[in-house]
This record gives sequence, C-alpha cells and structure tokens, in this order.
Amino acid sequence: MTPTLDGPRLAPASGAPARQLVAILHGYGADGADLIDLGRAWQGRLPDAAFVAPNAPEPLPFEALGGRQWFALDERSPSEYRIGAEAAQPILDRFLDAELEALGLDEGGLALVGFSQGAMMAFQCGLRRRIPPAALIGYSGLLPGADRLSGIETQSPVLIVHGSDDDVVPAYHAEAAEQALARAGVAATAHRLQGLGHTIDERGMVLGGRFLQAAFS
Repeated sequence: MTPTLDGPRLAPASGAPARQLVAILHGYGADGADLIDLGRAWQGRLPDAAFVAPNAPEPLPFEALGGRQWFALDERSPSEYRIGAEAAQPILDRFLDAELEALGLDEGGLALVGFSQGAMMAFQCGLRRRIPPAALIGYSGLLPGADRLSGIETQSPVLIVHGSDDDVVPAYHAEAAEQALARAGVAATAHRLQGLGHTIDERGMVLGGRFLQAAFS
C-alpha cells in the first residue's frame, strides 16, 4: 500500500481563503508537530498563508514513541541520502498536489521548508517539481544528489540556514549546497549562524519569514 501523509495544519490568520501554502518538513526522528510552530511564528508576515507540517511516511524502526523518518539512515552516506530522498519524493509530491488542489492554489503559491532530513526532502522535491515553487528553505540540512543537478530548470529562490556549531550535519554542507546549486543555475543564498547547533533559533526564523514574504510578494 502506498503511504499517505497527514499532519498538523494552520489556516490563514486573516480568515480569508489561502493565497499561499507553506509545507514544513520535519527532521529525522520527529513529526509534524515538532515544526508547525514555525508557521505560527510566520503568520504575522504571511497572514493569507496556510501551513501544513506532514508526518514523514515511515516510523523509526527502533522508536516506540512515534518518531518518524522520510527514509532510513543507516550508513549516512551521500548515496544513501540520494537514494532515500529519491524514493520518498513521489510520496511527498502526491501530498503536495492534493493540498494545493484542496486549497485551489497553483505551484506559484507553494513554498517548501525543511529541517535536517526534511531539508533534504525540500531540496529533492522542490527542485524537481514540474512547475517551480515560489521558494525553498533548508535549515541544518544538505543537498542530496548534488552531483545530479544537470537538467534542473527552476526559478525557485533557495535559502540555506545552518549553525556554525552543528554537530549532526556539519556546516560545510551549507556552502557545498550553495555552490552546487549555483553551478546548476539556481539562485541560492546561505547563512551560517555563529554559535548555533543543530536547531532553528530566532535568527533563522526571522531570515525564513522575510524570505517567504519576499518570495510571495
């Protein structure tokens, strides 16, 4: 059976029909509830946006408390990241298509935001959507399949935010992603936040909110 996704949602703060959809993709071992508060933090800047934070399709094999994964992490190697993200992409694509249809929106009203493994999925999926999303944001993540970007044709602006002290996904992945995307002709901006570990802080939330507001304007 093909997995289907679901997770917490926020309706537009304005009370009007949604004009944008921001999909927020959690990291390895978390779930949608872990990141939906990003949507609450951004509602002031994006009052007409709906937010959704889908739970990843797979439960962790060793976790009884509900943590989930977009794909298994055993080797934590570049090939594993690429193969796993490619396998999970169709599941996420179907979910996004259904959410956009339910809201009566087109791709220009979509933004993908991801943290850690969710950032891998935001890049994997967002860069390959048939019609480019309005924006892609990756926090504390990396770019899977960085050597397989030939043929990517997207106008989606990309924001990369990473802590200088990240001991889970080292910060050099931010610069590597920015450079790989630039070589592929994708407009990407990376911010390395000093003193930050593997998390999103107020600085990152502000950068993300401003970026989405500009992308949707």
